[in-house]
Amino acid sequence: MTRPAIKRLVRLLTAVELTIACVAMVMIFVLILFQAVQRYLPVPQIVWTGELSQFALIWLTFAAAGVLVTRNGHIALQIVDNLPSPVLVRVVQALAMALVTVIAALFTWACWELVYVAGFLTSPALGLPMSWVYAIALVGLASTTLRAAVDAVQVARFGAPASEGSAAGPAEGPAEGEAAR
Repeated sequence: MTRPAIKRLVRLLTAVELTIACVAMVMIFVLILFQAVQRYLPVPQIVWTGELSQFALIWLTFAAAGVLVTRNGHIALQIVDNLPSPVLVRVVQALAMALVTVIAALFTWACWELVYVAGFLTSPALGLPMSWVYAIALVGLASTTLRAAVDAVQVARFGAPASEGSAAGPAEGPAEGEAAR
């Protein structure tokens, strides 16, 4: 597979993950709003709205996790990013992404077992197979694992991507051939 083809594939997967996350967010908003309105109307209560909104929150969380790792949008303490040594910043960030990779891989394995074991369980109100609920989490965790592994290798090879507010990064420091002042 050529490099442009890989980039197109990553863009496509990112778009799919973000679409799932956006649909889940809209579902949460509409279902919770509907639940709140239901309480004040003289209509029978629909019990599955709360359950589906909880599932949508799970789907939102895991569908967006891989994209956030790629875009460096996850919650992180960026204390090390401001150190004067770009090499130290690179090593710490590469190790951090490697740790994220290992943890995400372990969660992926656990989720795989959960999907396999929970195949016969159904949700109480909807009767939705729980393996379907966990399947999106499995895909999100697999995406997080792969994206974190790629990011760890890229940070180790090329340095951390320059981010807003970051003092260290590959663009920082004297250019090649220039003396530091």
